[in-house]
Amino acid sequence: MTITQLKYVLAVAEHQNFTLAAEKSFVTQPTLSMQIQKLEDELDIQIFDRSKKPIRLTEVGKKIVEQARSVVSESERMQDIVDQQKGFIGGEFRLGMIPTIMPTLLPMFLKNFIKKYPKVQLKIEEMNTETIIEKLTEGHLDAAIAATPLKNDQIKERPLYYEPFVAYIPQNHRLSKEKMITADDLDLNDVLLLQDGHCFRDGVINLCKMKQADRNEHFQLQSGSFETLIQLADEGLGMTLLPYLHTQNLQEDVRQNLHHFTEPSPAREVSLIYHKSELKMQIIEALRETIAGVIRGAIAFTDVDIISPLQKK
Repeated sequence: MTITQLKYVLAVAEHQNFTLAAEKSFVTQPTLSMQIQKLEDELDIQIFDRSKKPIRLTEVGKKIVEQARSVVSESERMQDIVDQQKGFIGGEFRLGMIPTIMPTLLPMFLKNFIKKYPKVQLKIEEMNTETIIEKLTEGHLDAAIAATPLKNDQIKERPLYYEPFVAYIPQNHRLSKEKMITADDLDLNDVLLLQDGHCFRDGVINLCKMKQADRNEHFQLQSGSFETLIQLADEGLGMTLLPYLHTQNLQEDVRQNLHHFTEPSPAREVSLIYHKSELKMQIIEALRETIAGVIRGAIAFTDVDIISPLQKK
């Protein structure tokens, strides 16, 4: 039994296809198939049911895959120990970011990070929270930046900052004359939301004292763009809430319609998250320090009394 064989098993389990798994593993399909067959013969069990399309794990195969993940993870930890001993910060690092954070946060820290740590090969991908959790759990991401808390025992969370919500209220709206607003002023029927799947949407719904099921939607909006929400608000279709960092890039005429909340200000906790196995911690720590350094001057709200909409019931 070899680590390579276990990695091939994990690849087939993920892609449910020998050809695709071989391609992702950078080997020929016959080589991958032969190695998996050798492992099955050694263990005297069948890991995959090849009669099904797509290929599926057998019952014992599911247990083998879980154990294989642990073994491969521990084998990678050995290289981590060596890197930390040598003070080496480099190699491939796969980072996930949710869509409502990536466009504003990434430009703030990326240049600084790659300049300071040129040996790190960052692979950054935008994805929703559900996908991030899945990929972290399966070992396909090294870390991610997302809104927390997630309440997942497999994932550790390191808060980076607390980002206040800011209301965008057009001139003809009922709240347009209010200099400051409160969460009690919000009516979910009146708030334009991002499409399902965005945790920012969930935070807004939790902030409003109303269930999503009770919302009277006059139209269905499938958009992940804050710009679209602003344009719809300007057309008289309601108001919307924006994350604070996003408001810093808006045009001056748009910024005139921004309204802040009274304290405690609703805000989302943004964290650097990673698997409990804590692999590549030297890169994770370098990333955390870099982001903390650039965000400190951008958000002066970390000491302000806040409420976290994701924690509200």
